[in-house]
Formats: sequence, structure tokens, C-alpha cells
Amino acid sequence: MQAVFITGASSGLGEALALAYAAQGAQLALVGRRLDVLEALRTRLTHPDRHHVYPLDVNDADALREAALDFIGKVGQVQTVIASAGISVGTLSELNEDLPVFKKVMETNLFAMVATFSPFIEHMKSLAPEQACRLVGIASVAGIRGLPGASAYSASKAAVISYCESLRVELRGSGIRVVTIAPGYIDTPMTQVNDYAMPFLMPAARFAAKAVRMIDRGSSYAVIPWQMGVVAKILRFLPNFAYDFLFANAPRKGRQSK
Repeated sequence: MQAVFITGASSGLGEALALAYAAQGAQLALVGRRLDVLEALRTRLTHPDRHHVYPLDVNDADALREAALDFIGKVGQVQTVIASAGISVGTLSELNEDLPVFKKVMETNLFAMVATFSPFIEHMKSLAPEQACRLVGIASVAGIRGLPGASAYSASKAAVISYCESLRVELRGSGIRVVTIAPGYIDTPMTQVNDYAMPFLMPAARFAAKAVRMIDRGSSYAVIPWQMGVVAKILRFLPNFAYDFLFANAPRKGRQSK
């Protein structure tokens, strides 16, 4: 039986991934901030008694490590870790009140991912290559080019992409696959607050099904949906002058401190 540790499990992509893995018979660790929400999710999952809930803030690295070690102790072997916890909010560097928001976004989206993976690496090295082990970082197409008004989010997701690439190379030959998933627009509470058009918007359950397939394959990098992957490739190679002209007036996400 596969064991999967998922942060950000209380809503959005994390919740969708938990539902998908539970349906396959996996044993899950559900990590999120609210115990009541996690317990409600656990009761909805296939075989709810198999799963464990860990109410904590992912910015608390010590609490994350304790949860990781507790889950390993309870299930014996953990094959997949998914760092899905993240926040998205508009920020403006010129505004002093946005500085702590910028810091929180970077800490939650990047450093918490490092803290999530850290307790599992030695454990997974002891399992691989006999067992397929995966460290999965949830990035975003927003990390491919910087979006106006979303400097913190774009920077954090660009850092996630580079971090996972570095980790993938570091762990080459260990039997542990590092998988980067870059979602486009997925229908979750994070995107439902957007008041602008979202091309190729995908239901969360469909995203999760595709992501699980990519994770099982051990794909190094995948953009979901594929149409956003095409857009991402075009944006990556677009000259700066053309990108700046096209996106200077792009719609912006609302600021938390506003």
C-alpha cells in the first residue's frame, strides 16, 4: 500500500490530490492548518481509518518534521511526498505594508516546501530503488515569466521550479524522483476570487487525475493543462520587449493588505 504525505490538503489542489490517491487505496497524511477541515476531509476519503491528520502551519519547520517522523513511524514506509501548500495574493514592492506579505508568500511557497521534503530524503534513500519514491513540488505557470502585480507569487513559483530542478540533479542516482507540477488555472478557492478571464480553466478533480499519472511516471516536469504548457513555452522564449508590451496591462490579483 502506497503512503502519501500531502501538505495543503485542506482545500484546493491538495484536497483534490488526497481524494485521488485515497480512491487508489493509498494511505495518507493530511497536513493543513485546521483540524476540523482535515477531519471532515478524512471522513470523505475511501477507507477513512487508514489516514492521519496533522493540523499545523507549514511555516513551522519543527512541526512539519514531527509530523513527517510520526507518519513514517505509523506506516513504516512513505513513497510519495507532495508539497502542495501555497498562497497567492497580489503584491506591490513600492508599498511598505506589502513587505510582510511578500515575505509570507516566499516562506510559505518555497521554504515550507524545503522543510516538507527534508525529513523524508534519507528515509526514501533507504527504500529506493526497490520502491518508487517521489518528491513532488507544486509550482505554477506564473513562475515562468513574472506577472505584474504578482511579484511575490511569481518569484516564489520561479524559485520552486529552480529549487526542484536543483534537488532533482542532487538526487540523481538515489532512486528518488523529483517531480515538478506547474498548474495553469485550476478551479479552486485560490482562483475563484479572480475577477478576470482564466483561459483553459480545469476542474480540480481532473487536474488531480492527470497529476497523479505524471507523478507515478516520475516525470521531471509537467504543465497541467497541456494547453497552458504550450502558452508557457511561447512566453519563455518571447523577447522582453514583446512580453513587456503584451503584459503591462494584464489583469492583476487583489492585494491582501488592501
